[in-house]
Amino acid sequence: MIPRAVPAVTRAVAILRLLGRAKAPMGMKAIAQQLGLVPSTALHILRALVAEELVAVDDGKRYRLGLGTVALARNALERADFPSAVQPHIDALSRRYPVTAIGVDVPNLRHMIVVALSQTQAPVRLHVDIGSRFPTTISATGRCVAAFSRHPPEEIERRFRALRWNNAPSYATWRREVEATRRQGFSIDRGNYIAGVTIVAVPVLDAAGTIRHTLASVGISSQLDRATALALAVDMQNAARLVGGPRGS
Repeated sequence: MIPRAVPAVTRAVAILRLLGRAKAPMGMKAIAQQLGLVPSTALHILRALVAEELVAVDDGKRYRLGLGTVALARNALERADFPSAVQPHIDALSRRYPVTAIGVDVPNLRHMIVVALSQTQAPVRLHVDIGSRFPTTISATGRCVAAFSRHPPEEIERRFRALRWNNAPSYATWRREVEATRRQGFSIDRGNYIAGVTIVAVPVLDAAGTIRHTLASVGISSQLDRATALALAVDMQNAARLVGGPRGS
């Protein structure tokens, strides 16, 4: 059964997502224009969101996300099994290797979300935030999703062709890499997504063998030669097995 859309809810969520992406507060007219809303409708929804403290408004009538969204996100993370289960493992990875290790939630084919994070202490490191969103089929994690999810191949191909890479592989090459990921249980992206950056990802599978989360490690390519990246992948696989199954679902 396909759930029926509730216009007021979908519009409110669209506003929250838009404000979440915005680099600066936005006026009501700009919000309505970008989302294709009637200005009076946008204003009514914004007032309701302000009343619930999910959106804040300044003296210039410009809107931004409110602190209520922070409380919701914190509550969601605190009640989720995966972030707490994976944290000690990614802490160990970031101590052992020059990488930022992250736990990723894969809710759908639109985006994946960073839900756990451990920064390396190496002098040169890459910055990632909890709550960051990325296209689900991008980079090493994307190959894991394509290899271990149950989404139709044509939908995965459509998502792949919409991606923006620094050094994009052809679709044929990417499919071969997806098959290799399925066989070996990990993926290494060396400079495809971001030039000079190596990303290692492994799937975290539920009891049915379907991907629900991933572990990913992000590092400077010059600090991660092939032998180190492979050793890292093996350690990540061991961690994924410990947090997978029913608890990781």
